Amino acid sequence: MTRAEAKERNRRALLDAALEVVARDGYRARLDEIAARAGLTTGAVYSLFGSKNGLVVALADDHLRPHYEEIEQAVPAGLGLLEAVDAFARHCRRGLDAPDVRAALSLQIALLDMALHDPALGARLAASVRSQEDRLAALFTGRPHADGTVTPHQARRLTTALRALLTGLGQGVPLGLAPDADEEFFAAAARALASGVSLVGEAP
Repeated sequence: MTRAEAKERNRRALLDAALEVVARDGYRARLDEIAARAGLTTGAVYSLFGSKNGLVVALADDHLRPHYEEIEQAVPAGLGLLEAVDAFARHCRRGLDAPDVRAALSLQIALLDMALHDPALGARLAASVRSQEDRLAALFTGRPHADGTVTPHQARRLTTALRALLTGLGQGVPLGLAPDADEEFFAAAARALASGVSLVGEAP
């Protein structure tokens, strides 16, 4: 095994261990337990991620990146804005049928817990989420809508609103708070949101 391969193996082991411990313990997650589960020392965490917070941010990135890569595949080019939003919302709802949806929700809640207890970490996690959402905004930018095309500013505003809507619904489904929110419900709600003039307004 090369040095680079060993480094990547250790990085992966720490991320997998962090997923288990962080999802279970939230802000109480201990670095020494994460390292022990990975079969490594805390020194490996500092070497690879710089700090516990660096590891947590990398964990969030590792969780989000595949999600946004799948979205880019699920929303084809050539669709108008409302059709693209429809495809995005349907993709999000289908993801809630995955067998690991409760584990993903547990991690999401744990990361929120950590962000609330550590403002510095919260700022880094928010930046991580925004960087991934920039990809979604880019996916909506330039699509035809009404009598024009969606600008980057409009796409960012819409992405923020869609995150709030679909995150709430996405939490409600596995928790039993939105039992009737099927794929058509997600799509209709997202299209209604995207149709709002105030949500796709120009920058002041």
